[in-house]
Amino acid sequence: MPLTTRKQALAYHAQGRPGKIEVVATKPCLTQIDLSLAYSPGVAEPCREIARDPEKVFDYTARGNLVAVVSDGSAVLGLGSIGPLAAKPVMEGKAVLFKRFADIDVFDLELGTQEVDEIVATVKNLEPTISGVNLEDIAAPRCFEIERRLTEEMGIPVFHDDQHGTALIAGAALLNALEIAGKDIGEVRMVVNGAGAAALACARFAIHLGVDPEKILILDSKGVLTPGREDLNPYKREFARETDRRSLAEALAGADVFFGVSVGNVVTPEMLRSMARDPIVLAMANPDPEISWEAAHEARPDVIMGTGRSDYPNQVNNVLGFPYVFRGALDVRACCINEAMTTAAARALAELAREPVPGEVLRAYGLKELAFGRGYLIPKPLDPRILSRVATAVARAAIQSGVARREVDLGAYARELTERMGPERDLMRRVVAQARLDPKRIVFPEGEHEVVLQAAESAVREGIARPLLIGRPEEVQRMAESVGVSLNGMEVVDPAAWPRFDDYARELSRIRQHRNPPMELVRERLLDPTWFGPMMVRMGDADGMVAGATRAVRKTLEPILKVIPLQDGVRRAAAVSLLITKQGALFLADTALNIEPIAEDLADIAILTADFVRRLDIEPRVAMLSFSSYGGTPHPRSDMVRRAVEIAREEAPDLLIDGEMRVDAALDPRVQARYPKSRLGGKRANVLIFPSLESANIGFNLVRLLADTSVIGPLHLGLAHPVHMAQPHSCDASDLLHLTAFAVTEAQALEAAAQGPAAEAARRA
Repeated sequence: MPLTTRKQALAYHAQGRPGKIEVVATKPCLTQIDLSLAYSPGVAEPCREIARDPEKVFDYTARGNLVAVVSDGSAVLGLGSIGPLAAKPVMEGKAVLFKRFADIDVFDLELGTQEVDEIVATVKNLEPTISGVNLEDIAAPRCFEIERRLTEEMGIPVFHDDQHGTALIAGAALLNALEIAGKDIGEVRMVVNGAGAAALACARFAIHLGVDPEKILILDSKGVLTPGREDLNPYKREFARETDRRSLAEALAGADVFFGVSVGNVVTPEMLRSMARDPIVLAMANPDPEISWEAAHEARPDVIMGTGRSDYPNQVNNVLGFPYVFRGALDVRACCINEAMTTAAARALAELAREPVPGEVLRAYGLKELAFGRGYLIPKPLDPRILSRVATAVARAAIQSGVARREVDLGAYARELTERMGPERDLMRRVVAQARLDPKRIVFPEGEHEVVLQAAESAVREGIARPLLIGRPEEVQRMAESVGVSLNGMEVVDPAAWPRFDDYARELSRIRQHRNPPMELVRERLLDPTWFGPMMVRMGDADGMVAGATRAVRKTLEPILKVIPLQDGVRRAAAVSLLITKQGALFLADTALNIEPIAEDLADIAILTADFVRRLDIEPRVAMLSFSSYGGTPHPRSDMVRRAVEIAREEAPDLLIDGEMRVDAALDPRVQARYPKSRLGGKRANVLIFPSLESANIGFNLVRLLADTSVIGPLHLGLAHPVHMAQPHSCDASDLLHLTAFAVTEAQALEAAAQGPAAEAARRA
């Protein structure tokens, strides 16, 4: 089943503000004073400074972190020459990747010309605006001339990612594959199928790494490039070799390395069997490689293979390269990106793959183990170490090769990059990957609602859950058909026809026996999905529940708290809402359950939330919020929060917790520095404990509605089973999917804990 449908893809790009990017102000623009500083008359001062010293442009403007992604729309992905307008979604996507992986800002520029002179003149005239150029999806051979001229005529980095990005990733994979095969790079014979921009760049880079140029054969659609052919352009003629081999089958006989940068399914098993021992095959055609992973391994079990696909090991993915190459180049203000820098990037990637893989990377991909070898030649794109390693290597190479205009302390630079984008950025991806390892049965009480159906279908497609939809079967089917949702992989549950209905009724009567409800009332109540759903979880017919898409909180919460018991040792359940901000993840508690907690309750909420954050591989820094900081305004309310801090420290001595404190002191190190008593050490708190549900709800919804954040939750903590409730009437399918992923991972954790410490340790590893 494909990961996305056409409908989902179009909705993703169209919903809300069309497209994927926007330009935002980074300075306050609220008052007349702000505006007079941003523009006239205040803007004149930095203008004068830059006029006196052009290097000051990096101090007073965003130029130093700005790259132009430039395309003429002539070679877009596998779609061909579809023009600049149709290329724009791809270029916006490239901008997203730059920002997401290296915090680089991008202007995407789709040019309405395919004339070399016009493209060169246009881009060259942009140099005062930008600090780098990423050429993208420009057809060969025009792209070679454009890149050559821009590199010669501009004083900033110019990088054609289709060429050099692919080449450096393939080069890193080649270095490690040769290490595994035990072959000398200078002795191997190499075949490259494809003679476009990426293929020729891969060949050049392999030569730069040490492959003998006389031992490389390149083929285009007409066969091997040989001197006798009269149809070769100058770029292909550079690689023409005297040989009696003409076809791909002939070229591959006895070869050690195959690079495929062409079309799918052109390499047969027979061709692969003719190659030398431990053949190295990088079949990079997309979406279908030159030979499939399965066919290659069946033909040659000793093959060392990579593809361009994400669903197989060793994906040659350009996102491993271009964001980090530009990051290092921009930070030392390099005048170009040279071979020393791309080689440094390739070697840094190769070396990183030989190191032990952190647990957070394994969890991000739903893997239990991963080690350097045939199935792991190059790092995974979500490895957070890549930014620091590759960007630092590129910066070092730029300095050493004399193209850097600015020197940096490389040790301090590496540390700054490590802190720049922490593990929070991949939080939901890691949670989803962990859920995918062992999907659980998640019940949705509102199974007839279209948003719930869409979320359940996404959960099946992601492979994270087995949805149980409560509803009338005919109505669920009707709604599914009306919104185009397939019910494959789901089970529709009709409470009235449930075979264990009588067992549920007896158990509900038992746990509510202090109220002595008549059995007729119990059975009537069970027909309500908001009661039947929690009972399915309690009775072991579901592993967790996600609700709240349509029903008011008070109607959904009551059955949950009356049916689902607390975990052993937990005195009070709590709710945490997760905000994914530009500065990282922020956990707010209690945003749903405890209206007026006392000091002991607040301490419990803090410890419960901190434990939850640790399970996400994030070290909690807890701030207990109040209207006062460190006794600045004595009052029974602030005194209560201070007492809660003392209780939490007694019960959890290793927990970094501070307060009472105002929210500005918790989140702004500059404010925090005014208080010598602060234990946060100049770091932003990432767990905020509010003194009441009133303040938590107000704060959470203010941020949710006004700030540029992604919101997840509330998530219920401390219950014996994972049961979560969305914000009614404002949630969408994505919100429910996030809650589902968390419910599954918590069910996994509870199951492992029940099996003993060894099982829990194995799950976390």
